Amino acid sequence: MSDAEVAALSRSAWQFARTEAGEQPSLREVNASIAVPQTGLWLRRLFAFMGPGYMVSVGYMDPGNWATDLAGGAQFGYTLLFVIMLSNLMAILLQALAARLGIATGRDLAQACRAYYPRPVNLLLWFACELAIIACDLAEVIGTAIALQLLFGIPLIGGALITALDAFLVLLLMNRGFRYLEAFVVALLIVIFGCFAVQIFVAAPPAGTILHSMFVPSSEIVTNPAMLYIAIGIIGATVMPHNLYLHSSIVQTRAYERTDAGKRDAIRWATTDSTIALILALFVNASILIVSAVAFHGTGHQDVAEIGQAFELLSPLLGLGIASILFAVALLASGLNSTVTATLAGQIVMEGFLRLRFPQWARRLLTRGVAIVPVIVVTALYGEKGTAQLLVFSQVILSMQLPFAVVPLVQFVSDKKKMGNFAIPRSVTILAWVVAAIILVLNFKLLYDTVAG
Repeated sequence: MSDAEVAALSRSAWQFARTEAGEQPSLREVNASIAVPQTGLWLRRLFAFMGPGYMVSVGYMDPGNWATDLAGGAQFGYTLLFVIMLSNLMAILLQALAARLGIATGRDLAQACRAYYPRPVNLLLWFACELAIIACDLAEVIGTAIALQLLFGIPLIGGALITALDAFLVLLLMNRGFRYLEAFVVALLIVIFGCFAVQIFVAAPPAGTILHSMFVPSSEIVTNPAMLYIAIGIIGATVMPHNLYLHSSIVQTRAYERTDAGKRDAIRWATTDSTIALILALFVNASILIVSAVAFHGTGHQDVAEIGQAFELLSPLLGLGIASILFAVALLASGLNSTVTATLAGQIVMEGFLRLRFPQWARRLLTRGVAIVPVIVVTALYGEKGTAQLLVFSQVILSMQLPFAVVPLVQFVSDKKKMGNFAIPRSVTILAWVVAAIILVLNFKLLYDTVAG
């Protein structure tokens, strides 16, 4: 039997089972639509599962990361590299848990919440997740608008309005098939990676200092309120709450066998896929901070916190004429990429929590419209400086929403009654709760510092 026939049979049986249970999979038009070879070289099997991890990694290098990483590198040099590393390790663990939940139960995180929590709790979680998606979308609008201004001279307000058109780009790609969507995302990731590889080569940062800063934390990260604010922003920009909902759904696009053995195999490949992709995201995030530290921190430009300022200064300070252009091209690719994942996450969240299914273009225009309005208002009232501050603030808002996604996820995957044989081991459970506790403590610290002034 061919791979395509196996995929068709598996998909048919799975969709019938879900229909009998009265629950449809999210993104059901692409559920189990990508064939997975049952035999053959491991590289061929890995390639079949590659895709969801890279789509998830987009959220870890979206325009919101740029503001926090730029500010962190310019003000504090390499010190916050440890926070980027810590955030990435958290992300690798949490995304692996999200993939496990989706594959083992056939439910995404939103559907699991609706199944096991009372309605008031579900509504609270849905609202928190929608707020996170709007904050993420806010960063995408600002980042894309800034990139269009830097590259083509389009005013920020005009660029923000242009970003509404990306809803149709996502619709076009989805209609062609999920693999086309994944290919589009990977192509833009290669552009981003290439742009920063060139800049890192030219910047030639000290490897020893970078490694020390990445693996040895400084106590100042917690004791310095300004550094802590940016550090929490980095965590919020890196560990995206809506990515956990997204990943738990899109791993189900693979037509793996819905048996215990098939699920275990799928969990292993999906975890490998997301880990490799998030290592790429670590390189991009660290590169933004490193380039900022080399160009600005040591040259008397510690006050650089805006993307526009960085664009103007990068080429002369790095001594590379195209450095600023590469920076803006990567920013534009990042904004376009983030559009795809935010659209899918919004649909998954609305379907999962409320069982409401909007047309993709309508859902996208609604979410994007909510994000465009504050960008236009702030830009009109306060100019580019206000927009830059709004970008950083959006990442702190994202960080505040993290517990609402992380706590349910860890609770579900560690519960043997819900996960059966696929529940995570006790050691991993402890580690996952430690990660959740770190996130909670940092958020409470930020709230206290904000209220206390």
